[in-house]
Amino acid sequence: MLRNGICAIVTGSASGLGAATALLLAHGGAHIVVNYSKSQKEAEATAEACRIAGAAEVVVVQGDVSLERDCRKIVAAAAPWGRLDVLINNAGVTKHVPQRDLDGLLAEEFQRIYAVNAIGPYQMVRAARSLLQAGANLSGHTAAVVNVSSIAGINGDGSSIAYSASKGALNAMTQPLARALAPFIRVNTVCPGYIDTQWFAKDRGEAGARQVRDAVLARAPLKKASTAEDVAQLILFLASAASSNITGECVRTDAGLHLIL
Repeated sequence: MLRNGICAIVTGSASGLGAATALLLAHGGAHIVVNYSKSQKEAEATAEACRIAGAAEVVVVQGDVSLERDCRKIVAAAAPWGRLDVLINNAGVTKHVPQRDLDGLLAEEFQRIYAVNAIGPYQMVRAARSLLQAGANLSGHTAAVVNVSSIAGINGDGSSIAYSASKGALNAMTQPLARALAPFIRVNTVCPGYIDTQWFAKDRGEAGARQVRDAVLARAPLKKASTAEDVAQLILFLASAASSNITGECVRTDAGLHLIL
Protein backbone atom coordinates (compact mmCIF):
# COMPACT_ATOMS: atom_id res chain seq x y z
CA MET A 1 0.00 0.00 0.00
CA LEU A 2 1.10 3.56 -0.67
CA ARG A 3 1.40 5.88 2.29
CA ASN A 4 -1.38 8.41 2.74
CA GLY A 5 -0.62 11.91 1.55
CA ILE A 6 2.19 11.06 -0.85
CA CYS A 7 3.02 13.51 -3.64
CA ALA A 8 3.06 12.14 -7.17
CA ILE A 9 3.38 13.19 -10.80
CA VAL A 10 1.82 11.06 -13.54
CA THR A 11 2.75 12.18 -17.03
CA GLY A 12 0.29 11.51 -19.82
CA SER A 13 -2.53 10.99 -17.36
CA ALA A 14 -5.45 12.48 -19.26
CA SER A 15 -6.74 9.04 -20.24
CA GLY A 16 -5.92 5.36 -20.48
CA LEU A 17 -3.26 3.87 -18.24
CA GLY A 18 -2.13 7.24 -16.89
CA ALA A 19 -5.65 8.13 -15.80
CA ALA A 20 -6.16 4.71 -14.19
CA THR A 21 -2.90 5.12 -12.28
CA ALA A 22 -3.81 8.61 -11.09
CA LEU A 23 -7.18 7.33 -9.89
CA LEU A 24 -5.57 4.56 -7.84
CA LEU A 25 -3.25 7.13 -6.29
CA ALA A 26 -6.28 9.26 -5.48
CA HIS A 27 -7.90 6.45 -3.52
CA GLY A 28 -4.87 6.60 -1.22
CA GLY A 29 -5.29 10.32 -0.59
CA ALA A 30 -2.33 11.42 -2.70
CA HIS A 31 -1.41 14.86 -3.94
CA ILE A 32 -1.32 14.39 -7.72
CA VAL A 33 -0.06 16.32 -10.73
CA VAL A 34 -2.15 15.27 -13.72
CA ASN A 35 -0.28 16.04 -16.92
CA TYR A 36 -1.51 16.22 -20.49
CA SER A 37 -0.09 17.37 -23.80
CA LYS A 38 -3.20 18.04 -25.91
CA SER A 39 -6.28 16.57 -24.21
CA GLN A 40 -7.24 19.23 -21.66
CA LYS A 41 -10.89 18.18 -21.45
CA GLU A 42 -9.94 14.58 -20.66
CA ALA A 43 -7.30 15.72 -18.17
CA GLU A 44 -9.80 17.87 -16.30
CA ALA A 45 -12.22 14.93 -16.20
CA THR A 46 -9.48 12.71 -14.78
CA ALA A 47 -8.64 15.35 -12.19
CA GLU A 48 -12.27 15.63 -11.10
CA ALA A 49 -12.56 11.84 -10.81
CA CYS A 50 -9.43 11.87 -8.63
CA ARG A 51 -10.90 14.54 -6.36
CA ILE A 52 -14.09 12.53 -5.96
CA ALA A 53 -12.01 9.41 -5.20
CA GLY A 54 -10.29 11.14 -2.29
CA ALA A 55 -7.16 12.81 -3.61
CA ALA A 56 -5.75 15.37 -1.18
CA GLU A 57 -5.05 17.80 -4.01
CA VAL A 58 -4.98 17.59 -7.81
CA VAL A 59 -3.17 20.00 -10.12
CA VAL A 60 -3.59 19.82 -13.90
CA VAL A 61 -0.59 20.89 -15.98
CA GLN A 62 -0.16 21.01 -19.74
CA GLY A 63 3.27 19.96 -20.91
CA ASP A 64 5.05 18.04 -23.65
CA VAL A 65 7.73 15.87 -22.04
CA SER A 66 9.87 16.02 -25.17
CA LEU A 67 10.56 19.66 -24.27
CA GLU A 68 12.88 20.20 -21.32
CA ARG A 69 11.21 23.48 -20.37
CA ASP A 70 7.85 21.70 -20.16
CA CYS A 71 9.34 19.00 -17.94
CA ARG A 72 10.52 21.70 -15.57
CA LYS A 73 7.04 23.26 -15.68
CA ILE A 74 5.37 19.96 -14.82
CA VAL A 75 7.71 19.41 -11.87
CA ALA A 76 7.25 23.01 -10.72
CA ALA A 77 3.57 22.23 -10.17
CA ALA A 78 4.63 19.91 -7.33
CA ALA A 79 7.12 22.37 -5.83
CA PRO A 80 4.57 23.96 -3.41
CA TRP A 81 4.31 20.57 -1.69
CA GLY A 82 8.04 20.71 -0.94
CA ARG A 83 8.55 17.10 -1.91
CA LEU A 84 7.85 14.41 -4.47
CA ASP A 85 7.50 10.76 -3.51
CA VAL A 86 6.56 9.21 -6.85
CA LEU A 87 7.27 10.08 -10.49
CA ILE A 88 5.44 7.96 -13.04
CA ASN A 89 6.73 8.46 -16.57
CA ASN A 90 3.72 7.30 -18.52
CA ALA A 91 3.49 9.77 -21.44
CA GLY A 92 4.06 8.05 -24.78
CA VAL A 93 3.31 8.32 -28.49
CA THR A 94 3.53 6.11 -31.54
CA LYS A 95 2.63 5.88 -35.19
CA HIS A 96 1.14 2.63 -36.45
CA VAL A 97 3.34 1.60 -39.37
CA PRO A 98 4.00 -2.01 -40.40
CA GLN A 99 7.62 -2.75 -39.57
CA ARG A 100 8.30 -3.93 -43.13
CA ASP A 101 7.29 -0.50 -44.44
CA LEU A 102 10.57 1.35 -44.01
CA ASP A 103 9.27 4.22 -46.13
CA GLY A 104 6.18 4.68 -43.96
CA LEU A 105 8.06 6.34 -41.11
CA LEU A 106 9.70 9.69 -41.71
CA ALA A 107 12.85 10.67 -39.84
CA GLU A 108 10.93 13.50 -38.17
CA GLU A 109 8.29 11.03 -36.94
CA PHE A 110 10.98 8.68 -35.61
CA GLN A 111 12.61 11.57 -33.77
CA ARG A 112 9.28 12.67 -32.28
CA ILE A 113 8.47 9.18 -30.97
CA TYR A 114 11.96 8.81 -29.51
CA ALA A 115 11.87 12.29 -27.97
CA VAL A 116 8.64 11.61 -26.07
CA ASN A 117 9.16 7.94 -25.16
CA ALA A 118 12.87 7.90 -24.27
CA ILE A 119 14.25 11.40 -23.84
CA GLY A 120 11.11 12.63 -22.07
CA PRO A 121 11.44 10.29 -19.07
CA TYR A 122 15.13 11.17 -18.74
CA GLN A 123 14.30 14.87 -18.71
CA MET A 124 11.51 14.33 -16.18
CA VAL A 125 13.85 12.42 -13.84
CA ARG A 126 16.45 15.15 -14.11
CA ALA A 127 13.90 17.88 -13.43
CA ALA A 128 12.33 16.01 -10.49
CA ARG A 129 15.50 14.72 -8.84
CA SER A 130 15.78 17.36 -6.10
CA LEU A 131 12.09 17.06 -5.11
CA LEU A 132 12.35 13.26 -5.09
CA GLN A 133 15.40 13.54 -2.86
CA ALA A 134 13.43 15.85 -0.56
CA GLY A 135 10.61 13.32 -0.44
CA ALA A 136 13.00 10.57 0.62
CA ASN A 137 14.57 12.77 3.28
CA LEU A 138 11.22 13.84 4.74
CA SER A 139 9.56 10.44 4.74
CA GLY A 140 12.48 8.21 5.57
CA HIS A 141 11.48 6.00 2.63
CA THR A 142 13.00 5.79 -0.82
CA ALA A 143 11.25 7.85 -3.47
CA ALA A 144 10.22 5.97 -6.60
CA VAL A 145 10.42 6.50 -10.33
CA VAL A 146 8.30 4.13 -12.41
CA ASN A 147 8.70 4.22 -16.18
CA VAL A 148 6.01 2.83 -18.46
CA SER A 149 7.59 0.95 -21.34
CA SER A 150 6.29 -1.98 -23.39
CA ILE A 151 7.13 -5.56 -24.23
CA ALA A 152 7.81 -4.10 -27.68
CA GLY A 153 11.03 -2.76 -26.18
CA ILE A 154 12.05 -6.34 -25.31
CA ASN A 155 10.87 -8.43 -28.25
CA GLY A 156 11.11 -5.80 -31.01
CA ASP A 157 7.44 -6.11 -31.91
CA GLY A 158 4.98 -3.25 -31.68
CA SER A 159 3.26 -0.52 -33.62
CA SER A 160 6.39 0.65 -35.45
CA ILE A 161 10.16 0.24 -35.47
CA ALA A 162 10.49 3.68 -33.89
CA TYR A 163 8.16 2.70 -31.05
CA SER A 164 10.09 -0.52 -30.33
CA ALA A 165 13.40 1.33 -30.47
CA SER A 166 12.19 4.07 -28.12
CA LYS A 167 10.88 1.60 -25.56
CA GLY A 168 14.06 -0.45 -25.83
CA ALA A 169 16.01 2.69 -25.02
CA LEU A 170 13.77 3.37 -22.03
CA ASN A 171 14.38 -0.16 -20.76
CA ALA A 172 18.13 0.28 -21.21
CA MET A 173 18.06 3.48 -19.12
CA THR A 174 16.50 1.73 -16.14
CA GLN A 175 19.67 0.24 -14.65
CA PRO A 176 21.99 3.26 -15.10
CA LEU A 177 19.35 5.60 -13.68
CA ALA A 178 18.82 3.23 -10.75
CA ARG A 179 22.56 3.28 -10.05
CA ALA A 180 22.80 7.04 -10.41
CA LEU A 181 19.89 7.78 -8.06
CA ALA A 182 20.46 5.17 -5.34
CA PRO A 183 20.20 4.96 -2.38
CA PHE A 184 17.41 7.50 -1.99
CA ILE A 185 15.47 7.05 -5.25
CA ARG A 186 14.47 3.74 -6.81
CA VAL A 187 13.92 3.37 -10.58
CA ASN A 188 11.90 0.55 -12.14
CA THR A 189 10.10 0.04 -15.43
CA VAL A 190 6.91 -1.80 -16.31
CA CYS A 191 6.58 -3.45 -19.72
CA PRO A 192 2.92 -4.05 -20.53
CA GLY A 193 1.71 -6.03 -23.48
CA TYR A 194 -1.70 -5.33 -24.94
CA ILE A 195 -3.87 -3.03 -22.80
CA ASP A 196 -7.61 -2.84 -23.46
CA THR A 197 -7.96 0.94 -23.85
CA GLN A 198 -8.86 3.34 -26.67
CA TRP A 199 -5.25 3.28 -27.92
CA PHE A 200 -6.08 0.94 -30.84
CA ALA A 201 -9.54 2.37 -31.50
CA LYS A 202 -8.04 5.78 -32.22
CA ASP A 203 -5.94 4.27 -34.98
CA ARG A 204 -8.05 1.38 -36.28
CA GLY A 205 -11.59 2.24 -35.28
CA GLU A 206 -13.80 0.30 -32.91
CA ALA A 207 -14.11 -2.72 -35.20
CA GLY A 208 -10.36 -2.91 -35.69
CA ALA A 209 -9.77 -2.57 -31.96
CA ARG A 210 -12.15 -5.47 -31.29
CA GLN A 211 -10.22 -7.62 -33.76
CA VAL A 212 -6.96 -6.86 -31.92
CA ARG A 213 -8.56 -7.65 -28.57
CA ASP A 214 -10.00 -10.95 -29.83
CA ALA A 215 -6.63 -11.95 -31.25
CA VAL A 216 -4.95 -11.25 -27.90
CA LEU A 217 -7.56 -13.26 -26.01
CA ALA A 218 -6.98 -16.20 -28.37
CA ARG A 219 -3.17 -16.06 -28.07
CA ALA A 220 -2.46 -15.08 -24.47
CA PRO A 221 -1.74 -18.09 -22.22
CA LEU A 222 -3.82 -16.53 -19.44
CA LYS A 223 -6.68 -15.86 -21.90
CA LYS A 224 -6.96 -12.32 -20.61
CA ALA A 225 -6.91 -8.88 -22.20
CA SER A 226 -5.15 -6.74 -19.63
CA THR A 227 -6.97 -3.62 -18.48
CA ALA A 228 -5.43 -0.28 -17.59
CA GLU A 229 -6.29 -1.03 -13.95
CA ASP A 230 -4.33 -4.31 -14.09
CA VAL A 231 -1.17 -2.50 -15.17
CA ALA A 232 -1.80 0.42 -12.80
CA GLN A 233 -1.77 -2.00 -9.88
CA LEU A 234 1.75 -3.09 -10.83
CA ILE A 235 2.85 0.54 -11.20
CA LEU A 236 1.58 1.33 -7.71
CA PHE A 237 3.32 -1.74 -6.29
CA LEU A 238 6.65 -0.53 -7.71
CA ALA A 239 5.92 2.94 -6.34
CA SER A 240 5.10 1.66 -2.85
CA ALA A 241 7.08 0.56 0.19
CA ALA A 242 6.09 -3.02 -0.65
CA SER A 243 8.79 -2.91 -3.34
CA SER A 244 11.37 -1.02 -1.28
CA ASN A 245 14.02 -3.67 -2.04
CA ILE A 246 13.51 -3.51 -5.82
CA THR A 247 15.33 -1.14 -8.17
CA GLY A 248 16.73 -1.32 -11.68
CA GLU A 249 14.15 -3.86 -12.87
CA CYS A 250 12.02 -4.12 -16.02
CA VAL A 251 8.88 -6.07 -15.17
CA ARG A 252 6.66 -7.58 -17.86
CA THR A 253 2.88 -7.68 -17.42
CA ASP A 254 1.28 -9.15 -20.52
CA ALA A 255 -0.95 -12.11 -19.57
CA GLY A 256 1.89 -14.37 -20.72
CA LEU A 257 2.10 -13.12 -24.32
CA HIS A 258 5.91 -13.22 -24.18
CA LEU A 259 5.69 -16.99 -23.75
CA ILE A 260 4.28 -17.44 -27.27
CA LEU A 261 6.97 -18.64 -29.68
